[in-house]
Amino acid sequence: MTTKFETGSVVTGKVTGIQPYGAFVALDEETQGLVHISEITHGFVKDVSEHLSVGDEVKVKVLSVDEAAGKISLSIRATEEAPAPQAKPAAAKKPRRQGSVKPAAEETTPAGFNTLKDKLEEWIEQSEREDLIKK
Repeated sequence: MTTKFETGSVVTGKVTGIQPYGAFVALDEETQGLVHISEITHGFVKDVSEHLSVGDEVKVKVLSVDEAAGKISLSIRATEEAPAPQAKPAAAKKPRRQGSVKPAAEETTPAGFNTLKDKLEEWIEQSEREDLIKK
């Protein structure tokens, strides 16, 4: 493999093969790299062959060069400007579910653990009275 392709450089290549996971692009006669399916275009790509064909000339950015493994990672997406986020039309928005708002009821009894505490004291008194009755 040659070291003439540096990370970050943009070059033109030719698509030599298409796989379900991406496309192989020849950068010169000796060197080819892989454009992963996630790097083909902005947005979701279901099928690589819907976007690329063997023989297509593409502009790619070199993402990484692994000399030891002999692999070059490429991106077509990095050479394109990201599309502006599209606002959904007003009609397409789902209506928000209206929940019923209950007015705050004023409670005269204490809430939370206080009522349990009071109830526990009542149960203890009750159990002591039952002990007296059984004797």
